[in-house]
Amino acid sequence: MPVIAVIDYDMGNLHSACKGLEKAGAETVVSDRHQDLLAADAVVLPGVGAFDPAMQHLRSRHLVSVIQDILASGKPFLGICLGLQILFDGSEEGTEPGLGIIPGLVKRFCPEPGITIPHMGWNQLQLTQPDLPLWQKLPMQPWVYFVHSYYVEPVDPQLKAATITHGSQTVTAAIANNNLTAVQFHPEKSADAGLQMLSNFVSQVKSKVLA
Repeated sequence: MPVIAVIDYDMGNLHSACKGLEKAGAETVVSDRHQDLLAADAVVLPGVGAFDPAMQHLRSRHLVSVIQDILASGKPFLGICLGLQILFDGSEEGTEPGLGIIPGLVKRFCPEPGITIPHMGWNQLQLTQPDLPLWQKLPMQPWVYFVHSYYVEPVDPQLKAATITHGSQTVTAAIANNNLTAVQFHPEKSADAGLQMLSNFVSQVKSKVLA
């Protein structure tokens, strides 16, 4: 059974993500201890809340270099919601520098008639990397659950793995690059499609462990 570490940095409920991973056949460890994260077969960086406090918590626990080392090691890594945004250089939400792993910025939705901010509820993904392991056994336009006022804009558009449309704006919903995948939506709240994604991630980890 693969061991997946879920990074604990006091930014949101981690246990719903753990339940989905465990249902898919993984053992989860919720921790901020460097040795736990480095020893795991894969790592999940979840998060709910604001950009600046998230980065302050990560820095206070000396987790920035650990996350960078994990990504450089090639082990599977999944970011969820705020765990996607803090991978970027910075955010219009605050002033703290992000992790700088993905070049680009986090931007606020532009207000326009007829749309709500935050973007909250179900929306359909447009898969721009349809062969991504996370999308296995999913329909071409799966419905997933969002709660966010900001979206990521990578410098390299080829990193976009999925987009959504909110009002007249088409924005990034997921990114992927080598062993790193990160999503703006909440798989653990996205019913069967979300559980399939978590199962796909666990299958990816199992394949890596057996390789």
